[in-house]
Amino acid sequence: MTEVADSPWIRAMPAVFVLIWSTGFIVARYGMPHAPPMTFLAWRYALSIACFVVWIAWARVPWPRGWSQWGHLAVTGVLMHAGYLGGVWAAVKAGMGAGLSSLIVGLQPVLTAVWLSATGGRVSTRQWLGLALGFVGLVLVVSHKFGAGGPGDTATPLNLAFAVGALLSITAGTLYQKRYLAPCDVRTANTVQLAAALAVTLPLAWLETEPMHWNAESAGAMAWSVLGLTLGGSSLLYLLIQRGAAASVSSLMYLVPPCTAAIAWLLFGEPITATTLAGTALTAAGVAIVVHAGRSR
Repeated sequence: MTEVADSPWIRAMPAVFVLIWSTGFIVARYGMPHAPPMTFLAWRYALSIACFVVWIAWARVPWPRGWSQWGHLAVTGVLMHAGYLGGVWAAVKAGMGAGLSSLIVGLQPVLTAVWLSATGGRVSTRQWLGLALGFVGLVLVVSHKFGAGGPGDTATPLNLAFAVGALLSITAGTLYQKRYLAPCDVRTANTVQLAAALAVTLPLAWLETEPMHWNAESAGAMAWSVLGLTLGGSSLLYLLIQRGAAASVSSLMYLVPPCTAAIAWLLFGEPITATTLAGTALTAAGVAIVVHAGRSR
């Protein structure tokens, strides 16, 4: 058991998760101009389910046992897929820039820690310090992006409501999964979660009047959304929540905006300033403090 827990793959899981999860806004940049948000996400969920079903049949893995477990998986699917992704994509489509939306969703570690503290969970002083340090770094990383997306890059009551809804959904989903879900195969768990998300998203997609235009950019965004973000990123998030404390796992979300900034620099030539580098260093230090304090306890 120790050899498995200490394997290079297990140790690399957080870094791989952050790298994959950070591409979410990159995908949005490619795909959103060509599709309405709920239609894109409905296609993403449906294609992801098809891939998982083939994988499950080939590997012959067991499905979750008991209706209770299926129900808990459905709840987390609605929260962590339909609620979180739907809110973020709707906010971006409604004119919110990537910097502001990532900052709002980046409040998840703080919100998680506040909830754990209020409900009797143990969040140490060192972890609070790490969370605060990570948040300051996060603000520095995304501060130069405010208002940088053109005339439509503004905060309105509508897109703020979408972004805050996404924040509440991912936070509630993380806490709910850690509390109620028994360990089960990540492929079948994800399939049930995605089916619940599709059931919620599909009626909203039917209400959208904008058509989806299939081209190289939208097809590429869809392919990575399915294979990278859903099959890879969502599966890793499920495993990390099952293996780690909620506050420590959530603190990894602090690393997403800095990593996104690095990817945008490589792909699009977006500048990385001294402020970005300083914020990245503070964020990494904050996450290290939270994770180390959690392991020590």
